[in-house]
Amino acid sequence: MAGQATARRGAGQAKKSGPSGPRRPGAGRLRLRLPARRRLLLILATAVVLGAAVVWVLYGSTWLRVEQVETSGTEVLTPAEVEAAAAVPVGSPLVSVDTDAIEARLLRKLPRLDSVDVSRSWPHGIALDVTERKPVLLMKKGANFTEVDAKGVRFATVAKAPAHVPLLELNPDNSPSLRRFPSDALVREAVKVAGELPSAVAKDTRLVRVTSYDAVSLELSRGRTVMWGSDEEGELKARTLVALMKAAPRARYFDVSAPTAPAASGS
Repeated sequence: MAGQATARRGAGQAKKSGPSGPRRPGAGRLRLRLPARRRLLLILATAVVLGAAVVWVLYGSTWLRVEQVETSGTEVLTPAEVEAAAAVPVGSPLVSVDTDAIEARLLRKLPRLDSVDVSRSWPHGIALDVTERKPVLLMKKGANFTEVDAKGVRFATVAKAPAHVPLLELNPDNSPSLRRFPSDALVREAVKVAGELPSAVAKDTRLVRVTSYDAVSLELSRGRTVMWGSDEEGELKARTLVALMKAAPRARYFDVSAPTAPAASGS
């Protein structure tokens, strides 16, 4: 009987331990981890391959390279002039083109440009969208004219004066205000006055004369003169001048330097 009991205990222990002997702790978890690691390695390998393919397409292939340059926004300049100054590296990978450097180069080489927007036009182009400065005043320079924009920037010298752009005459030599307001400040003063003129008056303005910061006058067509004064209260002066011209259409002299007490004279 004792032998049979011992045999049964041995059989039970063999059944529990299995044919390979006792199970090591964590063996099941190891078998579960291996497929997850293989999946992770497969994902990493795929990402590396895809990354390498993207880099090759962007930099190594001939698919995404600069083949054309398009320019928009030119008025006085020609697209050919803009593109020559831009010096876009045709044939280079489109992704590698330094658009900021092209923008800076254009603004440095072409002072007529006020702003530049350089962008990639996938898959093969670079787009140059430019805005040119517009002259609001002209300054005589020998036989030529220097164009001045609305910011007071002297940006170009031309042989022929553009139509409907008044000439600026600075006569501040004997003015004590020159010590406080140098010529550049007086140019900005004149520019501001020119920008405040009513459109009808601006068309008729032939000359803006500045002798000091508070002595700006205008020479209009048909021998008319306007004493404007400083650039203060510009909007009020503009409205007053329009009303004064309507009230005294034959007058030759208008004074709006004190817009609350305007005057007109001559006929």
